[in-house]
This record gives sequence, structure tokens and C-alpha cells, in this order.
Amino acid sequence: MPEIRPFRLHVPDDVLEDLRWRLRHARLLEDSPRRMPSGMSASWLRDLVRTWADWDWRAREEWLAGFPQFLADVDGTDIHVAHLRSTRPDAPALLIMHGWPHTFALQLEAAAKLPDLHVVVASLPGFAFSAPYADGPMTERRIAATMHRLMTDVLGYDRYITYGEDVSANVSDLLAGTYPQHVSGIVATHAHFAAQDRETVDDPEVEAFFARLDADGGPHGAYGHVQWARPDTLAAALNDSPAGLLAWIAEKLSEWADTPDDDPSAVEQVISRDRILTEATIYWVTQSIATSFRPYHEGPDTPEAIPEVEVPAAVFVQRHEHDYPEVLARRFYRDLRVFERLEHVGHFTAAEIPEGMAARIRDFAAALR
Repeated sequence: MPEIRPFRLHVPDDVLEDLRWRLRHARLLEDSPRRMPSGMSASWLRDLVRTWADWDWRAREEWLAGFPQFLADVDGTDIHVAHLRSTRPDAPALLIMHGWPHTFALQLEAAAKLPDLHVVVASLPGFAFSAPYADGPMTERRIAATMHRLMTDVLGYDRYITYGEDVSANVSDLLAGTYPQHVSGIVATHAHFAAQDRETVDDPEVEAFFARLDADGGPHGAYGHVQWARPDTLAAALNDSPAGLLAWIAEKLSEWADTPDDDPSAVEQVISRDRILTEATIYWVTQSIATSFRPYHEGPDTPEAIPEVEVPAAVFVQRHEHDYPEVLARRFYRDLRVFERLEHVGHFTAAEIPEGMAARIRDFAAALR
């Protein structure tokens, strides 16, 4: 019988005191002359560091404690979950997975707005309070198998809807494509496409989409190249400097959310400072930045390894993939029920519009019933 244990976060006082000391003694720099406008700015980082040094973490701990949380043993790996049960025993189940650089905490507000579903917000292995895999690589297919076992064998849901963002988007597609007898539907805000579509689909919109991806891959993909090529070197610096860790995480929250390119701090209009500092604190106290890089340097599965999805699907296209062609969605999601282009929302869709995404997921789940 799989083991599941209650979990409540409490960061020791000495860990918080050490964090505050490091923040108050941070050696911060001025902007470089050619800083990218969308990147971290010296003034915003200085302001964030100052706030973090005096921030009331205990209040955030209490907020997090309002969500029932557990550690589940899945094939020898402890997986952390927030499990929000509906008052309706027969309610549909929904698995929500985060990506990088966010954690489960950034998706709790959306989960809380779905009382008519049994919602499972899972931490990926090696992220936050989930243990990393002790042996073998952290591939997308392995994560999918872990998440499926969590939902079925551990939590007892024979059928569930799946939702993933960023590095868990392919995991969500794998769940839907590999376990169609258990996955009743998929909600995608980072929709998939097959690699061969680049050569096999003769469509100007598709050609323009791939050309734009190629053009963006250099400057906007540099962070991922470092996390793939030099993960331990980067992690050594970020694990020792909370200011550096905060800069690395907050910059991505800012760049990838739907905010102006010339004002990094504008992200606080959609992801509050409390939420940004919650993410940074979780990474700091768990020392999980190194293991969060594992999906990058241990290698994602090739796109060909993801089978086409036959279960009902809802695709919501966010701003960072605004030009994703509907024809690609219909080629991969064979039973596409919803295709909608979202306005004013970016990469962290569930976090940026928690009420809006909750409403869309609720409508999709109701239609499946």
C-alpha cells in the first residue's frame, strides 16, 4: 500500500536568520550599459532584496498551511502534493503541474477557485519539497509515470484531467497520450507540436511560427543553455547567494509573464511581490535550485516520443505562443474541443489569471461529464 503522510512547512529560525543576514550584506551591482530592457534591473533587484530581508515569512507559512499538503511515496521517491478535495465525492479529479522556475505555490490560487473538482497540485521530483530521483535520469516520460502512479495508485483516482506548464507541458501531453484509459481530458496552455510538422505541413502560418521560434531561440534561450551545459556551476552560485537566486528567478517571472518589455517590475501587477518572494524562499530553504535544473541537463525526451493525444483537449494559447497555429493543435490533439487565443496573459497562465483559468477548466470539466 503506497504511503502518504501529512506535511506542514516550518522553516527553522536559524535558516531564516541566515537568509536575512545574507540579504542585508548582499553586494549588488549597477546595470550594465547594454542590459536587455526585459532583463533584471539593478533598481528592482535592490528593492526586492530590501523587502525580502524584512519580509514576514511566517505569514506566508500560515497561508500555505491553509492548503492540505502531503508527502506521497511513489516508487521510493517522496512527492509533495497539495490535495484540495471537493465536497462532492463524485467530482472530477484534476492534476496541476508547475514548470521552471515556479513551484506548486504559484498555482494554489487557481486551485482554490475550483471547489467543484478534486485538485492535486504536485511538486515535480527535485522541486520544492519533493525529493529528487535517487538514481537514473529525470526524463519527461519518467515524470509522467510518477505523476500517473501518484494520481491512480496513491490517491485513488481512476480518471483525471491533466494540466501542465513549461517543463511539465510535455509531461501532461505524455500522460494524455500514454494513459488514455485514465486521462479523461487535457488542458494545455503550452500546446505541443510534432517536430516533423516543420517539414510536413505546407502552410504559411506554420512556416512563420517556426521561423519566429528559431529567431527567439538564441537570446531568450540562453538561460536554458547554461542550465543544460553548466548546471552545477550555476547552482553553486545561486545556492550560496539569495540575491543571485532571486535575480535569476524573478527575471524569468518578469520576462515570461504578460508585462511590458521595458519595465521588469511591472510583473508585480499580475504576480505580487509576496508571491515572487514565496517562490524564492521555497527554492532557498529547500536548496533545490540544482535539482530543478535536472530536466534541462538530463535531457527531455525527443518530441517523437510523445504520442498524439486522442482524449478530449482544450488548448488556450497564451501571449508568448501567440502565433501557435490552430492547424498544429488539430494535428496533435485529435479530439480538440476548445481552441482559444488568450489576451493579456503570459507563460505563467494559471498564476496570472487564476480566476479566468479556473473558469475555463471548470467549463471543460463540466462538458466532459
